[in-house]
Amino acid sequence: MQGSTPTPIVLGICGSERPGGNTDLALEYAGRLVRERGAEFRTVHLREHRISPCSPCGDCNQRTKPCELRDDMPAIVEQMKQADAIVYATPVHGFGPAHLMQIFIERAGVGFLRFDRPLANKVGGIIVVSRRYSDAAVHSQLVDNLLLNRMILVGSGFPALLRNTSPQPQLQDAEGLEALERMLHRMIDMSLLLRRHAADGRPVLPLDDRNERVSRAPRVVLPGQRTSSEKQAS
Repeated sequence: MQGSTPTPIVLGICGSERPGGNTDLALEYAGRLVRERGAEFRTVHLREHRISPCSPCGDCNQRTKPCELRDDMPAIVEQMKQADAIVYATPVHGFGPAHLMQIFIERAGVGFLRFDRPLANKVGGIIVVSRRYSDAAVHSQLVDNLLLNRMILVGSGFPALLRNTSPQPQLQDAEGLEALERMLHRMIDMSLLLRRHAADGRPVLPLDDRNERVSRAPRVVLPGQRTSSEKQAS
């Protein structure tokens, strides 16, 4: 957690079903870079965990407590809470994120993270691995997910999109690897900055806007509108 130790923790979440594939190689490379900076790198391979798809219960928008489906999601979410920075890494399958990553972000979001946004102010990063197509679209979807969770995305040049047209897993995209390196260095730099400013245990950025689903009166009254107090008085 921020401010508790001098060493940032970077958590890589792998959404690939293929052991030793391009996504695994990308995260292994990321791990080496992070450790060279003196930070700690941990990896969660979603394929090694039991993650249930969302059930037909249909009460996600109304419930006020975490999802009750019993699987490994609570433990993974807890690891995310303990990290300073989180990297989502996924291959492109069928012009979208691999199904493991899609199921994960759905369950994590509506089942656990939307209540008080525990990932707020953590640093986020994205790695998308593809043969050629739809990598930017998948990257954009994951950017929306990180922003929804109030995470901090640091600008680092081009996005970390790694392409490989070879049937053999390999890291051969020089521009993609450079983008990956830039992203990780910026993520660690921001994590260290946040830790320095959170030494007293208080969050660096305010957490007073936790749940966008809770209705509230607008902070700015537009011309022709009445405030809530005016409505009550009438």
